[in-house]
Amino acid sequence: MTRYSKFSLLAIAVTAAIAAAGTVAYAANGGLENDAIAINKAKISLVQAVTVAEQHANGKASQAAFENSKQGWVYDVEVVSGAKVFDVRVDADKGTVISSTEDKADRDDDHDEQD
Repeated sequence: MTRYSKFSLLAIAVTAAIAAAGTVAYAANGGLENDAIAINKAKISLVQAVTVAEQHANGKASQAAFENSKQGWVYDVEVVSGAKVFDVRVDADKGTVISSTEDKADRDDDHDEQD
């Protein structure tokens, strides 16, 4: 092999390694599906999700977030009903309640065992 072809092979190998690393990073970040793109694709709005969650738990929302979960994109709404706090997950496309659990420790979702 000539010196030029060894350099070319090395360049191809380095390029392939960079592309592979980029593919792994792309997949780890959910590809281009970031929050801004995903929320624009959602079939229901945050306001609609909060209304669904409030009606489901018979209370008032204290906070809400748009998240990518095992079930896909969901709205995670914390609803206060009397002296209880519920974490209500609403499907971003269907507008249906996926789950509703009482947050007995009254902590935010970062500390919930079921998230």
